[in-house]
Amino acid sequence: ERKINRREKEKEYEGKHNSLEDADQGKHCKSTLMTLNVGGYLYITQKQTLAKYPDTFLEGIVNGKILCPCDADGHYFIDRDGLLFRHVLNFLRNGELLLPEGFRENQLLAQEAEFFQLKGLAEEVKSRWEKEQLTTRETTFLEITDNHDRSQGLRIFCNAPDFISKIKSRIVLVSKSRLDGFPEEFSVSSNIIQFKYFIKSENGTRLVLKEDNTFVCTLETLKFEAIMMALKCGFRLLTSLDCSKGSIVHSDALHFIK
Repeated sequence: ERKINRREKEKEYEGKHNSLEDADQGKHCKSTLMTLNVGGYLYITQKQTLAKYPDTFLEGIVNGKILCPCDADGHYFIDRDGLLFRHVLNFLRNGELLLPEGFRENQLLAQEAEFFQLKGLAEEVKSRWEKEQLTTRETTFLEITDNHDRSQGLRIFCNAPDFISKIKSRIVLVSKSRLDGFPEEFSVSSNIIQFKYFIKSENGTRLVLKEDNTFVCTLETLKFEAIMMALKCGFRLLTSLDCSKGSIVHSDALHFIK
């Protein structure tokens, strides 16, 4: 009986001791974390992350230098763009600016960096914006070439992939069942369209335009559509390698710039 009572007391003591340790650990965990309500979006992060850079808005909140209002749930409330704060917080975590592909809100993010007094973030946003501006100022080239080879057809090269996508989306195959056994009418890489095998003598071998259902049956018609789209997109004709044929559609090669 004495041994049993002794074991029960030891177990009881161990249980109390473990519960105290768990409680202390929970308190410590809560003391190192902070929940922010930024424009209606909740973010939970470590205080040391927010206080990574001295003399910033978030470091001031963590260390009590700046009084910040709380929402109804007791979370610190910051009246800023809640979606963009994701990138601010990731900058604090990683020490560098990492943005998703196609990000277009540089000016808004620059304002957030200024508000939170993060000079490093502001400099990286500015550098990124300047690189994008430099890229957009670079000349865009377009080349439309007739290879004089019916197995090759028409070659369209452009250093703006979005223009290539527009050409591709405008021209679609029609009567596909009639074309079984023929190679693809065009192949596309990042900035080149190579039209092949679309000029055939067999009935039913044709292309069709999406918008007006006009049939495309000749190389010249396809080239004309590419030229018209180029002019519509702001390109201007720079030169023709052979202007003696009287029509730009019949020229061997056309060069455009934008």
